[in-house]
Parts: sequence; structure tokens; C-alpha cells
Amino acid sequence: MDIVFIEDLRIDAVIGIYDWERKIRQPLAFDVEMAFDNRKPAASDDIADTLDYKAISKRLQSFVGESSFGLVETLAERCAEIVMREFGVAWVRLKCAKPGAVRGAKSVGVVIERGKRPA
Repeated sequence: MDIVFIEDLRIDAVIGIYDWERKIRQPLAFDVEMAFDNRKPAASDDIADTLDYKAISKRLQSFVGESSFGLVETLAERCAEIVMREFGVAWVRLKCAKPGAVRGAKSVGVVIERGKRPA
């Protein structure tokens, strides 16, 4: 199976459990990998046959930008659900990172996989 990916999608959001975090927007970074058979779009050269990573990026930007979750775990789960439900993806691997959240670390966050990865 082929993989369509979005790497280092940066979105500012209200995220965190501390009072001060609830009052500011913080940058988040997303990496998304999605299983998709690219043979049809490769043959047709038609964007209508693709898994449109621009449309997925815009949807995630809209959702995350308007969200206000306490945990990156919750946000990652909701984003994976959107990708699967709205874009017909059977398998997704999503990384949600919170850069600079822990002193001494470039970023922290979660990586989740949902669905069954096709062979």
C-alpha cells in the first residue's frame, strides 16, 4: 500500500492543562501518514482521483485552530477520526508534537495509529 503524507504541518491552538496555557495559543506540529492506493491517480493524472493532502491540511488547520483541548492525546484522536471519517482513509498514523513544552526537549507529544494498515 502507498502512503500519502503531510509533514510538519504547523498550527497554533489552545492546548494544555495549566491555567496559563488556557489563555494563550501555542504552536503544534503534525505529521500525518495515510494509506492510499496511488495507482489510479498516477494513471489518470487527475487530482479528483487522489487523496487530497491540501484539503486534509486545510481541514486539520481549521479544526485544530478552533479547538481547545487539555491533552494532545485527545486532539490527536479527534484529528485521526476526521481524517478517517471525512476522507475515507482506512489507516492513519498521526504525530502531534508540542514544540518547546519541556525544557531541554525539542518537542513532546504523541504518535497514534488508527485503523488497519493495508498490506
